Amino acid sequence: MEKQAIEYYAKQLFDAGYRVHKELGPGLLESVYLFCFMKELNIRGIKAEQEVFLPLYYRGNKLNKDFRLDVLVENEVIIEIKAVEILLPVHIAQLISYLKLSDKRLGFLINFNVPVFKDGIHRFVNNY
Repeated sequence: MEKQAIEYYAKQLFDAGYRVHKELGPGLLESVYLFCFMKELNIRGIKAEQEVFLPLYYRGNKLNKDFRLDVLVENEVIIEIKAVEILLPVHIAQLISYLKLSDKRLGFLINFNVPVFKDGIHRFVNNY
């Protein structure tokens, strides 16, 4: 993905998340934020898939196990949605692992359970 496209999607995703947070505020279930975030992306004309399965490969063999990505935007950007009191290192590790396993370059970890939205969004870049 080109740098210009990355910046475009980063801005759109931030704005979409901000809009959802502004409308709903903190304190709701993750599933509610996910549903509304998907609606906001749809309104903006951004192609996004929800609950995308990522197969697990081990030593070149596909195993009978899949991971589930919350949102995959334009088949390039992974979004993990949270609604937790505190983001834990395991939440960050999960997104970084998904980026590596999928060979995707850009990911966002969005925690909607924060008073100020900018404190809940975290951007990660897979440098391969």
